[in-house]
Amino acid sequence: MNTFKTSRLFLMVIFAIALFGLLACSKVNKENYDKLKIGMGYDEATALLGEPDQCETLLAFKSCTWGKGPKTITIRLAADKVILFENQGL
Repeated sequence: MNTFKTSRLFLMVIFAIALFGLLACSKVNKENYDKLKIGMGYDEATALLGEPDQCETLLAFKSCTWGKGPKTITIRLAADKVILFENQGL
């Protein structure tokens, strides 16, 4: 029984470390936001932030958002070039 408890505790610690690692690796952060520039291409933005969580297109404009919940970065594009960007919670 003691071995079971030790194994279970070990697995819980490993899970907590992995979860913390995933949260700490988020590309939605102030440092990456500060690297965004007007005129930057969509490919450059995705190289910096990864694939967006959501994109919407209206006529010639695209709006893409990275992150969910309290921390997000939203970029507005025209002809696949950044024309506006904003953040929430950074």
